[in-house]
Amino acid sequence: MVDPTSDLGEGVDESDAHECANCGETILQSPTHRVVTWVEDGEARHRHFCSEECRAAYDAESDDPADE
Repeated sequence: MVDPTSDLGEGVDESDAHECANCGETILQSPTHRVVTWVEDGEARHRHFCSEECRAAYDAESDDPADE
């Protein structure tokens, strides 16, 4: 697998790209890409968002303790 965190998405195609946890849009070479990371049960977890607006919308709709 190609590293999806490479500079400016170098070498990442749509099949390797993350999807926005809120709207499902493929995130590829996006300057508004946001990542939320937390530790759960000793493992790093993360969610990707295509924009700050999608992150805020997800947080507003979610009761997930990882969002606090």
